[in-house]
Amino acid sequence: MLVSLFRLLSILPLSVLHPIGIAMGWLVYLASPAYRKRLKDNITRAGYQQHLSAAINESGKGILELPFVWCAAPARVLRTATIENWELAQAALDAKTGVIFLTPHLGCFEIIAQAIATQTSLTALYRPSRKSALQPLIEGARARENLHLAPANLSGVRTLLKALKNGQAIGLLPDQVPQHGEGVWADFFGKPAYTMTLSAKLHTMSHAPIILSYAERLPYGRGFVIRFVPFEETLGDTPEQQARAINLAMEKLIARCPAQYIWSYNRYKTPAGVTPAGEQV
Repeated sequence: MLVSLFRLLSILPLSVLHPIGIAMGWLVYLASPAYRKRLKDNITRAGYQQHLSAAINESGKGILELPFVWCAAPARVLRTATIENWELAQAALDAKTGVIFLTPHLGCFEIIAQAIATQTSLTALYRPSRKSALQPLIEGARARENLHLAPANLSGVRTLLKALKNGQAIGLLPDQVPQHGEGVWADFFGKPAYTMTLSAKLHTMSHAPIILSYAERLPYGRGFVIRFVPFEETLGDTPEQQARAINLAMEKLIARCPAQYIWSYNRYKTPAGVTPAGEQV
């Protein structure tokens, strides 16, 4: 049923889907106290409370554009995207060092892997959705030519490292809350967030450069601009220092279009089995 609905919605252009998404964004915001509180708390903590209304709009757009990005023909999807500063990534690929693309939950992050895969082979870290109904959609959307998936387990990490050693590109969502044993506590907009250590470990093992990427959503359904940005932070020596450096880079990236970050994401949750921040011995 859900797959059929998404395929039906994918027929519509972004100029139609985004206004519907705005209405849905406000409906969810007004109907769900928990969602509303988390969104308001997170955007206020980050100092972007003046963008609250725009963030509600953008969150709704992000939901309604998924059928288009996941289910429409790849050529049609990619016609909506303009790529800027690809030469930054191409230089690293030409050097055969591999590339680590880090993409936060900012803008239309789902379109970025598809766009990169039109330029080079990409292996993306993949964690199955907890909602089984979404699984066929997500797998179908991400199983595109030149785009390979690596499961979020030890086997997947080996796959990522192998790709880097072969001079290829990999992609990760660095602001996704990792599972027990896969992260450390590091400040994110002034509050400790359990943060993955994998991206820094892969950089250390492969010496592949880190490049940031995000897809800014244009107004009135005009599509997206995918931008690539150099990673300029000093990682440091400890996992905590490295995680904080990556979080700081994400904060700076989010500052470019703060209304388009998914502030409703439960970034500060404590995963099962993890000692809460401030209680470590």
